[in-house]
Amino acid sequence: MKPDIQPFFHAGSNTWTYLVRDPSGPAAAIIDPVLDFDAKSARTSTTSAQAVIDLARERGLDVQWILETHAHADHLSAAQWLKRHWPHAKLAIGEGIVDVQKTFAPVFNLEDGFRTDGSQFDRLFADGDTFRIGAVEARVIAVPGHTSDSCAYLIGDALFTGDSLFMPDGGTARCDFPGGDARTLFRSIRRLFDALPDDTRVFVCHDYGPGGRDVACETTVGAQRRDNIHVRDGVTEDEYVAQRTARDATLAMPALILPAVQTNIRAGALPPPESNGVRYLKLPIDHF
Repeated sequence: MKPDIQPFFHAGSNTWTYLVRDPSGPAAAIIDPVLDFDAKSARTSTTSAQAVIDLARERGLDVQWILETHAHADHLSAAQWLKRHWPHAKLAIGEGIVDVQKTFAPVFNLEDGFRTDGSQFDRLFADGDTFRIGAVEARVIAVPGHTSDSCAYLIGDALFTGDSLFMPDGGTARCDFPGGDARTLFRSIRRLFDALPDDTRVFVCHDYGPGGRDVACETTVGAQRRDNIHVRDGVTEDEYVAQRTARDATLAMPALILPAVQTNIRAGALPPPESNGVRYLKLPIDHF
């Protein structure tokens, strides 16, 4: 079945959020929602997430799933705020989040009660797990390499790749974060190419408009195989690893990585308030 897909672009982080619905009924899912965050004032807002809610309500949708493709490093997740509006919706991520939590909890010296078992999420997906959005069948495909918890969602004929694949002229995600590995990402992507038909729709999590073109979010497996500047057919694993490693060495840290990671490993929850009632995000000095 071909799900209906409505994309929302968050210009501040170049992130695509998706509202995915069963065309035969009200069931829906939200993928990679963004919480607005102003780094200068450390203030959050929900303007971007509210736009998703407004459309879902306008169409009478029942959001049953809130899906994260991984613990993002470039934006804070709005998952917890969305859960207030659909308390029955299951918040899910790949089971590799446990490794990400174990890596970053000591970096931020999180509170003693912080659990590194993924229990902040309602569902931890293993590779090959299946679920449904109404009548639409969905399958989880683990795609580690960018991060250890990265997963893609094949929902009907549509593949949501998270950061693993960008638009063909954008290539692939970086692999220099803790838990990342270029060789692993190459194998994850080739697994997608080998398993899925060329006409499978592909929806990316980010687009930066290379060369000044308008931002875009949809391509196909066939277009990726033919045109992806990093992993098109004919590029060997060693060639990919060499170019990805060289490229990553030139990249700056994402602007919001420190607030984003410590929020997103909590499933989008902000840190608990301290004795004065204020919540604080930590900045580890001279650590990275």
